[in-house]
Amino acid sequence: QVQLQESGGGSVQSGGSLRLSCAVSGYTASRNNRYCMGWFRQAPGKGREGVASIGMDGGTSYADSLKGRFTISQDNAKNTLYLQMNSLKPEDTAMYYCAADLGGYCRNWGYWGRGTQVTVSS
Repeated sequence: QVQLQESGGGSVQSGGSLRLSCAVSGYTASRNNRYCMGWFRQAPGKGREGVASIGMDGGTSYADSLKGRFTISQDNAKNTLYLQMNSLKPEDTAMYYCAADLGGYCRNWGYWGRGTQVTVSS
């Protein structure tokens, strides 16, 4: 059974940085498998927003508003997905979730973690 577990959230001041991790179990990501991994976030009272995604070939995609501040990466040897967040702003405050599309299309997000909270104070 595929399971995703996020960690690394916390409270930081505006301008600070955080690195989120997502440990994947029950599935081994590699260049031989079709998959896409993504980060999403949901702020209080708002809908879920796509943050970034990364495919089996290492290709990445970002929300336009976050380009240059956030970086998605993966360590296949550790079966872990990362999100480096720099120059954080109060509007980045949200619950952050990782998700997996094991079909590799980056749109059928069938597996989700429980989320990790990020709070940015001004």
